[in-house]
Amino acid sequence: MSTTADRTDLNSSQLDLAIAELVEGSERWGATPLAARGELLARTAASVSDEAERWVAAAARAKGLDPSSVLIGEEWLTGPYGVLTSLNALGRTLRALNSGRSPLAGQRFGRAPGGRVTVSVLPHNAWDGLLLHGFSARAWLRPGVTVGRARVSAGLGQLAPTVASGVGLVLGAGNISSIAPLDVLYELVAHNRVSILKLNPTFDNLLPIYRAALAPLIEQGLLRIVTGGADVGDYLAHHSGISHVHITGSAATHDSIVFGGSKTPRLGKPISSELGGVSPIIVLPGRWSPQDLRYQAEHVATMRLHNGGYNCIAGQVLVLSADWPQKRAFLDAVAAALAAAPPRPAWYPGSDERMRAASAAYPAAQSIPGGRLLVAASASTEDMLATEYFAPVLGVVELPGAGQAFLDSVVETVNRDFLGTLGANILGVPATIRRLGAGFEQAVARLRYGTIAINAWTGVGFLSAAAPWGAFPGHTLDNVQSGIGVVHNALLLDDVERTVVRGPFRPFPRSVLHGEWALLPKPPWFVSSRSGTLTARLLTDFAAHPSARKLPRILAAAFRA
Repeated sequence: MSTTADRTDLNSSQLDLAIAELVEGSERWGATPLAARGELLARTAASVSDEAERWVAAAARAKGLDPSSVLIGEEWLTGPYGVLTSLNALGRTLRALNSGRSPLAGQRFGRAPGGRVTVSVLPHNAWDGLLLHGFSARAWLRPGVTVGRARVSAGLGQLAPTVASGVGLVLGAGNISSIAPLDVLYELVAHNRVSILKLNPTFDNLLPIYRAALAPLIEQGLLRIVTGGADVGDYLAHHSGISHVHITGSAATHDSIVFGGSKTPRLGKPISSELGGVSPIIVLPGRWSPQDLRYQAEHVATMRLHNGGYNCIAGQVLVLSADWPQKRAFLDAVAAALAAAPPRPAWYPGSDERMRAASAAYPAAQSIPGGRLLVAASASTEDMLATEYFAPVLGVVELPGAGQAFLDSVVETVNRDFLGTLGANILGVPATIRRLGAGFEQAVARLRYGTIAINAWTGVGFLSAAAPWGAFPGHTLDNVQSGIGVVHNALLLDDVERTVVRGPFRPFPRSVLHGEWALLPKPPWFVSSRSGTLTARLLTDFAAHPSARKLPRILAAAFRA
């Protein structure tokens, strides 16, 4: 079905019409029973699956990737795969609510420092437990929230499905192709809000793909998709028919919409946001084998270079102990891993300018083949800690000490000096973490980040459909940092504080040889994975049509990484 709102270069009257159509759709959604909502999500999953091949090809073209590139796997995982797993997880939540059960029925609860209640969000099903063996994630609820409160409040807008929240504007991200559809889905299910989605111009060529993939939502009047520049976004944000704005992007764009150059807000409606920041990669000193140094160096290269470094959650600053005897060996391994990563175009607008700015700010930076920079910074509020470069720039900060004293110093430094609160990564030998014991867990609790990944990348939290994703709570319009609110969160948890992801320090088989119960080899999202594209494509097909018969081929591909 083609609508007036599917065309590019819309004028104000066409935008007005699109919003009017969505008002009718909002009323229709309020009258839609939970069972029918679940069926709609299932139909949408089928159409996303049908468009997956074209989706990936279009995203690759937008990023200048050759169709034969080993990096195409990134577009599968962060495109149709991410949307399919979310649709499946949201559908499962709707089925639970429709049967009169809490979405948390059967979920494992735990405790974190401060008496916080935690909810297991990965694995979300039996398939996760096998395909991501060794990885787990827990959502930490805010202090004082009880298990009983968590159970009765899980469901958010679907607990009162007839109460519609009007028409929202979703300002889509321009770096990861699943973000805009995921934001639309969360608005619809978590908040009973239909959406007009304005694409970021970098993804304008995906308009026909999104239109086809999300056709069931469009046909029901729950979604309209438009393109255009900042003027279109500004017109929609301040339109009287829009009840809420959600943006994934930069703090500067957020402030432009909210304040428009003034000191007081001019946006007369709520806004939620996911805005990135400067993500630390905290390295705990310990005794690392040569294999550990190489593997974790590839891990760091992935955190920085995935999607070319154009990720809100890209690791930007390594935080090391100045007294770690293996510091130099690790930095050499990181430089080698950065150099060995597959080349790719500097495709995101402004990348060259940001790279030149980093080079000017740090003339002694090490230039890495492939247009990458390794920067030795200091633990102060200088550019590397206060600027999200959104480019392949990796900083290095050294702090003195070892053990708990070092970790406590790091927590204080990153909380105080690093821009944003979206995500932090911690790498450490399991024996080191065990020795720290309760002190380690207390340090994690003091880190003010929305997602914390321990021996994993926070990107795993982003791709876990049931995991809440967003900044640490407490930001305000005039100090927005990494944003306000959460997305994804397929269990529809209320009162979320953060997500904590845990992974294996070593891949299989070394993980088992060293006492870690983890059967996953090098993950397919590593930039050094040789079979990442095939594995990601097979995982996407599995997400669309799960079957035990498909597992052997997926695992065989994964083990060729």
